[in-house]
Amino acid sequence: MMIYGLNTCAVFQKARKALESHGKDVNFRDVRAGPLSEAELAELIAEFGDRLVDRKSNDYRGLNDWLKNSEAEAQISAQPKVMARPEIRDRDMLYLGWDEAVQRALLLV
Repeated sequence: MMIYGLNTCAVFQKARKALESHGKDVNFRDVRAGPLSEAELAELIAEFGDRLVDRKSNDYRGLNDWLKNSEAEAQISAQPKVMARPEIRDRDMLYLGWDEAVQRALLLV
């Protein structure tokens, strides 16, 4: 299982801890330290569309007007921290966030 996010993100830390406590083998990739490739980003955008951008974040509000009106791919490429987090890959399935539905799917709660 792969989690994409930020090491400092509280939601990522909760997700990782819960997954590991349920015996899941979790790998992590900090998108600041290792930005997504064009192919990886394209796959996530195909799955989640504009939901992949966290428009409530300070980082998004800090984007210039041109980027705010650009596609999600341009926004994330310019500022990886605007990506909603975490993205979780479990085999062939992709999940966005750590809400109850994602927890049920991954933890069988």
